[in-house]
Amino acid sequence: MDETTQWAIAISLVLGTVLLLALRNQRRHAKRIRAEFREMAGEEERMFTFLHDLGLAIGKEATDGALSRLIVDGVIKVVDAYGGAIYYVSPDGEFLNPAYVSEMCPPLAEVPEEVLKRAAEDPRALESHMRLARVGTGEGIIGRGVSIADPVLLNDFKSLGPIGGVSENLSVLVSPLKYAGKDLGVLAVAKRAADGGFSQNDFAVFRSVAEQSSFAIGNARVHRDANEKKAIEGELRNAREVQRVLLPQEDPVVTGFRVNGINIPARIISGDYYDYIELGDGKLGVVIADVSGKGVAAGLLMAMCRSLLRALSLTNASPSIVLAAVNRYLFPDIREDMFISMIYGILEPDSGRITFARAGHDPALIYRKATGEVQVSRPKGLALGIDAGAVFERVTKDEIVELASGDCVLFFTDGVKEAVNSQEEEYGMERLAEVFQSSAAMGAEAVVKRVQEAVASFTGDGPQMDDVTIVAIEKR
Repeated sequence: MDETTQWAIAISLVLGTVLLLALRNQRRHAKRIRAEFREMAGEEERMFTFLHDLGLAIGKEATDGALSRLIVDGVIKVVDAYGGAIYYVSPDGEFLNPAYVSEMCPPLAEVPEEVLKRAAEDPRALESHMRLARVGTGEGIIGRGVSIADPVLLNDFKSLGPIGGVSENLSVLVSPLKYAGKDLGVLAVAKRAADGGFSQNDFAVFRSVAEQSSFAIGNARVHRDANEKKAIEGELRNAREVQRVLLPQEDPVVTGFRVNGINIPARIISGDYYDYIELGDGKLGVVIADVSGKGVAAGLLMAMCRSLLRALSLTNASPSIVLAAVNRYLFPDIREDMFISMIYGILEPDSGRITFARAGHDPALIYRKATGEVQVSRPKGLALGIDAGAVFERVTKDEIVELASGDCVLFFTDGVKEAVNSQEEEYGMERLAEVFQSSAAMGAEAVVKRVQEAVASFTGDGPQMDDVTIVAIEKR
């Protein structure tokens, strides 16, 4: 074999070896690309599964607890974390309360020494602490997490300082949870640094799922609040219907008198009420009352007061004695910031007079047909619920009003005279007296209608600020 041939063989062997190495490298590269592709495809599939499950949870109106578990467990799968937790801001904004801590989650907030001592004997002590212990806002990575602008990646968790219960270094992803400019809480997941920690790709994925989680939590709360509000409004409407039944359904029939009344609540539930009580011997009890405040509490107190008055008035005692008895029963159960103003009168068909007591209520107006004048009647009296009994009974007195044919008496609550127009002027007693004077000769129904219309015209399109109740009593 000549020298040229030997060189040709050598070159061929070298080229073959190079080609073989290149082919092996190409195969390894292709294998790595396929592995990376499969990893990306798996990550993408886990991401879509997470978002799908999140959407289903929102549609089912999941509770914060169920949604928190889904989010943490889902994020752990997506970024291949070791464990994670989600905390929500307390109503006062001072603390972060753990909503869900995964089974393998390492401590991400400081653990008291006494807990660590108990955990040395019983590992459940540490788990219990992590699931129950709140974190002050601004304390540690969790406490500060609510105030940071963007998610953070910490590949050297121990560099932040020792955390009791953490024996190895961690890689941690932390994100604030915000919705519509409101701080909701903090989401955090952890991975052992020894396992490689989180990559920048993991961080990008975590940022995305944290944003979606914030939207899911905020949206779920908005829907839940709306549904709860809707349910409460439905219950209030039902309560209003019950309350409406407690009001007179028709004008009473009483010899020598014509009586008419109306109640217009400012809200769904009224704190005002009026009532007619048949007392025997042809007598009729007429009541108008105003519970301080508005809404459900006032409505409940009104119903209690009505029941008591109806029961106690059957003794046929004088109005002041009946009100004193009602006050003694009510006083122990009325909050310090509540009271009831009331007028209770008894119509006597034989004598044609009204005997009434005024428990801290607005005065009664009396129209005299003979003179066309309007008188203001202010018998002394203390509102119910202010005094246990002795002072109330000493102050509250009866007043007897003798009525002639054509005379008229007007009871009303302060929602009438205190109605406000767009210029913030009150309707006032003077306007009320003028309307009463001009309509009294037309009878009880006309008085109630004209007063109601006058107040509505005065206030215009403005909101009704208080309950309005009007009762007119005409002597035939």
